[in-house]
Amino acid sequence: MSHLAPTHDDRVIWDVWQSQFRLPATTVADETGVFRALSAQPRTTVELATELALDARALSLLLAALASSELVEKRDGRWRALPAARTWLHPEAEGYWGGFLNRFRETIPLHRQLLEAVRTGKRPAGVVAGAPEWERGTMSAEAAQRIAAFMHAHSKGPAIGAAMQPVFGEIESLMDIGCGSGVYGIEIARTHPGLKVTLLDLAAMAEEAGRYVSRAGLEDRVATHACNMFEEEWPRGPTAHFFSNVFHDWSPETNRMLAARSFAALPSGGRIFLNEILMDDDGTGPWTAAAFSLMMLLGTLGKQYSLEEYRALLESVGFVDVQAVRTGGGYFSLVSARKP
Repeated sequence: MSHLAPTHDDRVIWDVWQSQFRLPATTVADETGVFRALSAQPRTTVELATELALDARALSLLLAALASSELVEKRDGRWRALPAARTWLHPEAEGYWGGFLNRFRETIPLHRQLLEAVRTGKRPAGVVAGAPEWERGTMSAEAAQRIAAFMHAHSKGPAIGAAMQPVFGEIESLMDIGCGSGVYGIEIARTHPGLKVTLLDLAAMAEEAGRYVSRAGLEDRVATHACNMFEEEWPRGPTAHFFSNVFHDWSPETNRMLAARSFAALPSGGRIFLNEILMDDDGTGPWTAAAFSLMMLLGTLGKQYSLEEYRALLESVGFVDVQAVRTGGGYFSLVSARKP
């Protein structure tokens, strides 16, 4: 057999993929003066952003990546450079690597894109991402096919891990909202034969997800529903809502709106599930979440959130019993809450 069936653990591929962010995070911090400033004295994110004329939100995501690379640390709300950065990345240090790193500023596209994002707080021009389609509420068939293939590839392992959670065996019907290729709903339905699943997304994406359902042979238990989740009424009936890699695309304000719409559509006792890579509560990592946040900075309006941020969000719209478990699906956790 020349290949193996997918498993729930694809961390080695995530590590390879996200390694692309380590060098540009460092070169951007070097060019903007982060290491020099944090070697002089500790600063809060806002103080550092003001001093260096950077966007505070974007800078916080960059600092998380640097912290999880052991170049800076955060104590009592203030950031400071660690010995490795003061030795090798301070412009006046005898061991300064700047002469080497400078060679890559013009040759690595991610450096230019991340630098623009950290300075402006906006998505760089020319970055290909799926988020704008959802923001506009329209998507072509070609875009749906491209985005579904991308999302399906990086979600197959985590979807298998999420589907292994026993809680889905206790649920009668599940709606996978912002489903993309439908990989999560498909794997959950495959693992729990008694479960009915609805895949909800924009019309073109829902149609594309239907093709994945057909390939899986699950047309009898997995249906699709075309809907703009921000503007149109959600179907009533499903006793649980599932979102994977959805909330990390959006601002806290937009996420609160989505959570409120979920709460309104669920019956009493209904459950909401958020499948995400969680940031630590102090915003300093881990690396996988920090690197994913840099990707969100370049292509979406969001970031990776912590469990406490999700707890505050879900409780603010009425959900209770907020908790999280590691799914075994690579680096992902499943956050859940209940409607009283």
